[in-house]
Order: sequence, then structure tokens, then C-alpha cells
Amino acid sequence: MKNLYIIIIIAVIVAAGAFYGGMKYGQGKSLTPQSFQNMTQQQRQQLFANAGGGAPSGTRTGQGTSGFSAGQIIAKDDKSITIKMQDGSSKIVFYSNTTQVQKSTNGTSADLQIGQEVTANGTSNSDGSVTAQTIQIRPNVPSPNPNN
Repeated sequence: MKNLYIIIIIAVIVAAGAFYGGMKYGQGKSLTPQSFQNMTQQQRQQLFANAGGGAPSGTRTGQGTSGFSAGQIIAKDDKSITIKMQDGSSKIVFYSNTTQVQKSTNGTSADLQIGQEVTANGTSNSDGSVTAQTIQIRPNVPSPNPNN
């Protein structure tokens, strides 16, 4: 009976130590608002790319091969927009009548204008373009850093 109590006490001590160690490890890995604020734009993009499966340049891969692109519209026709990415590259985003264009309220493809900031989500194509399922129009907000 005494051996059973000793085993239980040891198990509780090991479990508590593992829990404490895990909490300390997690604190070192957590992303705080201050650490996010201190990141460069490139580090933020990499963080979000890694969260989506590790694909670079603002694309996420995974089941269904999802694509994520954000930037400023620099060209538009009735089936696609071209987005200037924050790294200076560009991405063609195709849309159709089934693509949801979102803003404060639902919009249409007529709401997509050159110079607007947008976020496009959809399927990445083999040529690097994206076929959009949704396009969200974002407000144009000036950069807090005048050097950007």
C-alpha cells in the first residue's frame, strides 16, 4: 500500500513538472502585441505565410491548394485584377460571377478600382496566379512609417 502512495506522488510530481516546463516553453514562443509590432513587414508576411503551411510570397498551400494575396490593384479587366504585392511583385487574380467581392457591405466587380488595397483568397494556379473565391476591399490606410 505504501508503494502505491509513492508511485502516485511521483506521478503527480512528474506531471506538475511537465506542465510547468510546457508553460515556460510556451511563454518563450508566444507572440505578444509588442513582439508583432517590432517585426518588419517582411517578418510579418513570413509569419502569416508559415501559419498557412510555409509557402512564401503571400500564398498559402494545403488541402485544396488555397491562395492568399494582398496588395494594391494596378490593373483590372472583366475577368481579373492584377495586385501589386508589398514586396514589389505582382499577382494576377482571376474572378467570376461566383466570386464574392466584400467591403463594409457586399460589393460587385465594379467596386474593384485601380489603387485600392485588396485581399484575395482562392486557389493557387500552376502559373502563380490565383482564382479568387473572395476578394475583400480594404481601406487605404497610410503607412505609420513614412519611409515605407
